[in-house]
Amino acid sequence: MPRGRSKKAAASLKAGRSGGEGKDAGRQRPALRQMLETRGANFTRQREAVYDYLRQVDHHPTAEEVFVAVKRELPKIGLATVYKNLEALVACGAASKLTYGDSAARYEIRTDHHYHSRCLKCGLIADVPPAAGEQLIKLIKAPRGFKVEDCRIELLGHCKNCK
Repeated sequence: MPRGRSKKAAASLKAGRSGGEGKDAGRQRPALRQMLETRGANFTRQREAVYDYLRQVDHHPTAEEVFVAVKRELPKIGLATVYKNLEALVACGAASKLTYGDSAARYEIRTDHHYHSRCLKCGLIADVPPAAGEQLIKLIKAPRGFKVEDCRIELLGHCKNCK
């Protein structure tokens, strides 16, 4: 099983299913369809497969990683289509895009306000509980006259595998 993929995601993709298992997967469809249509985008099989993959993994994949995984389910899908669908999901608020300088963008299904830690050696990104970030924000004073709209907290270091 490739690094970072959950057993559930691997089993779902291997079996050729899109949508995962259980009641939660069925509830996601109408909400995703509505989010896309509100932004003028269509709900397509390709978009559904990309969304399902993001929903099922426990890491923050690159577009290329999403492409490799979704191609098992939809062999005719192209990398450009995956990029287009990821951007549509980000635009409608169903996914988030994480960018870090010159490195490849990473995507996640989690759209709530939260923070990340990033390994400087292997690039692994992990979620940091929001409460930890809120405590850090209280310690930071913005320059006088500066109106803070949002913040991004990223902890940089080395993961347990790269120490």
